Amino acid sequence: MVAVATGLLAAAAPVFAQGADPLVAARAAQAAGQAGRAYELLAPLADDRAGDPAFDYALGLAAVDSGRPSEAIVALQRVLAVQPNNGPARAELARAYAAIGDIDTARAEFDTVVGDPSIPDPVRQRFTRLVRDFDRQIAGGADELTGFLDVEGGWDSNINAATDQTSILLPAFAFLGPAALTGPAVERDEPFVQVQGGLSGSTAVGRQTRVFGSVLGNWRDHLRSSFVDQLSGIVTAGVAHTLANRDVLSLAGQAQVFLLDGDGYQSSVGAVGRYTKRLTDGAALSLSAQYYRLNYDNQPLRDADRFAGSVVYTGRTVYAGAGGGREDTRRAGADHFSFTFVNGQVGAEVPVSARLAVQGGAGVEYRDHDGADPLFLAGREDVRLDLSLGLRVVLADHVSVRPRVTYTRNESSLALYDYDRWTAGVGLRFEF
Repeated sequence: MVAVATGLLAAAAPVFAQGADPLVAARAAQAAGQAGRAYELLAPLADDRAGDPAFDYALGLAAVDSGRPSEAIVALQRVLAVQPNNGPARAELARAYAAIGDIDTARAEFDTVVGDPSIPDPVRQRFTRLVRDFDRQIAGGADELTGFLDVEGGWDSNINAATDQTSILLPAFAFLGPAALTGPAVERDEPFVQVQGGLSGSTAVGRQTRVFGSVLGNWRDHLRSSFVDQLSGIVTAGVAHTLANRDVLSLAGQAQVFLLDGDGYQSSVGAVGRYTKRLTDGAALSLSAQYYRLNYDNQPLRDADRFAGSVVYTGRTVYAGAGGGREDTRRAGADHFSFTFVNGQVGAEVPVSARLAVQGGAGVEYRDHDGADPLFLAGREDVRLDLSLGLRVVLADHVSVRPRVTYTRNESSLALYDYDRWTAGVGLRFEF
């Protein structure tokens, strides 16, 4: 928009007074892309010079370009009250209305300006493109379809998330001595290959309402054994409504299936409600509530209802969130599978150059299980820590490579569930 503003400024230059005047310095700052500086020069003079079209135009232009659209509207309306045929002022007024989200008024003002012969052709062409964009917004926006494919290979120090101990004393069978742990009960390290992919899209059903959907899939294969090979799929469909203040309310249904070693392990269906508040500089704050019904194919005692809530802040380079909830088993005699949890996470992607960024994250979750575990005759509490560090290297448009390492540490009050895990891998990601 700096180029548009500069073009309009040039078109309106004859209306400015010449001489030793703050307008001269303000125009120079505006032309140099320093709208904030121009505003600082002009704003203190508004009480004395409001009503002068040259001054009000310069003030309005500086205000809209420095992120003060409401002030710009007031100043530019004063220009038009005196000079109703001032095309550049009307164009900037339209841009200010667009900045506060009043697309209808912006569209009407731009429509008037596009045919104004006092507007230079290059500037008129830019406004024509803006009008097309507003038309799409008024219609609810263009259809969207995006997707990705990620192929990764590496090493996993503990593919089955198991303890490194070889024997454990079970209180219920203490008279037999320590129980030996073998096979899947002991940690195993192996190389792995993983493929992830997804499609997501949305379409408008009204000016402020869109329906959306996505399909995600994940396949993970361990090259020496198959007992923890994984295949999962998630389907989501929902509706999102944008409020007048540009915050977004959404409600989605979701279904998931998870296979282990080619056999069904868990499936779930549920719903997610979310409120997203837009903040400055592209940041957002989201509040969500979730419910899932979990079904375990071969462990019906673990079937449960899961309720959760979270708050997440997302910025241009960082994110942070916290949440908690409850998972309740639906069958009698399985209280030890029910638990309450709280969690938190932080992360960042920090650009180093145009093609290189450092990625990192950390998360922690505390779980407190109900009742006593029937093998250990004691309650279970877990604290899990997850860390990750990696790079994103852009190879070409929509293609990047991701080397990364992760670490997980689960500290449990019951030795059988106490473990740590390292992974190191390199992934190639395609986006479209």
